[in-house]
Amino acid sequence: MQGEFEKAVTGTEKHVRKLRLCTSQGLHARPAALIVKMLRSTRSAVTFTYRQQTVDAHSVLHLLMLGAPKNALITVSAEGPDAAETIEILEKAFDQKFGDLEL
Repeated sequence: MQGEFEKAVTGTEKHVRKLRLCTSQGLHARPAALIVKMLRSTRSAVTFTYRQQTVDAHSVLHLLMLGAPKNALITVSAEGPDAAETIEILEKAFDQKFGDLEL
């Protein structure tokens, strides 16, 4: 995993990581719903980028529109007061292949 850290003049943080999608069916409805549920408690703006398409990660429909298959490398960006924590939560979910997570 590679990450970047930026601090804007306003004091908000931006974290970017490239995460490998290792679920057997890629980014389908279940992991998309889990991602959206996880992000409900965060205050950061989160986007996913795959093949030059960037979407809002707070929307199941937007995540599904990425069409990311198994082993896709997705750039995850979080910007806001809890960006570091948000990226850590997402990184853990990707690492666990969304297996131990519940709706």
